[in-house]
Amino acid sequence: MTALLLSFLTNPTMLAIMGGVVAALVAYIKGGIDAASKERAKREAEEAKARDIADDVQSDVGAMSADQVRAELAKRTRP
Repeated sequence: MTALLLSFLTNPTMLAIMGGVVAALVAYIKGGIDAASKERAKREAEEAKARDIADDVQSDVGAMSADQVRAELAKRTRP
């Protein structure tokens, strides 16, 4: 068993094949990590934009009187 393993590991062709397989695996994993980080950054930017819009709406509503808020809500409710 040991002799078979040593002959397998000392064969230059088999080492090249194993090196290629390892390189392909590493490239695949790295690509997945990069794609995940890009998606995470995109999602965080969208969430930040949504928070900014929500803050703007909240401050606009806070500046309105109660009657104005009721009138605005009445326009937006379904009959």
